[in-house]
Amino acid sequence: MRYKLLGRSGLRVSELCLGTMTFGNDWGWGAEKDESKKIFDLFAEAGGNFIDTSNNYTNGTSEKFIGEFIQNDRDHFVIATKYTLTERKSDPNFGGNHRKNMMRSVEGSLERLGTDFIDLLYLHMWDYMTPIDEVMRSLDDLVRAGKVLYVGISDTPAWVISQANILADLRGWSRFAAMQAPFSVADRALERELIPMAEAHDMSVLTWGVLEGGELTGKYNASSDEPKRSKDTSERIKAIASILMDIAQEVGRTPSQVAVNWVRQKSRNIIPILGARSEKHLKDNLGCLEFALTEEQIKHLNEASPIDFGFPHSFLHSDHVRGLIFGETFAKIAT
Repeated sequence: MRYKLLGRSGLRVSELCLGTMTFGNDWGWGAEKDESKKIFDLFAEAGGNFIDTSNNYTNGTSEKFIGEFIQNDRDHFVIATKYTLTERKSDPNFGGNHRKNMMRSVEGSLERLGTDFIDLLYLHMWDYMTPIDEVMRSLDDLVRAGKVLYVGISDTPAWVISQANILADLRGWSRFAAMQAPFSVADRALERELIPMAEAHDMSVLTWGVLEGGELTGKYNASSDEPKRSKDTSERIKAIASILMDIAQEVGRTPSQVAVNWVRQKSRNIIPILGARSEKHLKDNLGCLEFALTEEQIKHLNEASPIDFGFPHSFLHSDHVRGLIFGETFAKIAT
């Protein structure tokens, strides 16, 4: 395991992050405590120090398990959790991005985690109601109080994140060091706006859904005893999984490892989040650290799942428009 700096900070985090939405069986499909501990220990033994959870994961059980697992060496681990999602469906203020819900959620997370501080607090999902200055000032108050060390944002439009970071820079508040969003060889939407935005703002990109809930492992392409979230998947996903299987056979690896490495090698600031329901699955995923895909293999996967960048990207990158802007000089300009 190697390490990366978290965004524009000096914090060192492992190049893979352990997702713990599977810690606890409260939702009917997660790992029991003993298996969760095996998963956690395997990740730590591999050199992983970056752990991702949320106040709502398995109704709080995920945070409780993590709090117990890190108790003997709290300062070694970088614990990321989130606030926003409701914990009382009948109460309008028990969910959302506003200050009241933020402060309440953080106190609950600190108690469940058994710690005095959260290393990285994410806004979980944008609510389209709370003013961005309220969010950023409230997050900065938590940092100044020592309850949170760094802040991040998840599942939010690029324009909101950009506005938030510029506002934080102008007012001397804590800026977002990291963002989270779904990204896989089958879902490349992040490449349109969010990855370029994150690179421009020196943010780490934590990607979830890198295996599409197991659909890219190949277990839907043939009869398998592996547990599945759904009865079947689309023909498009099966076609992509088939190519992953071909490349995996070519390099002597597994389709899961190939899929994770496609994500890892897409941008220097990407850190995949690995979620597993068993020690066996995590062990397989960690094998991605032992090899890299060639440029030809990455190109093959890109072609299997092309992305339509749409307007304004396709318009501005066309030869016609470049000619209108640069005349005959575009190819002569070093960028």
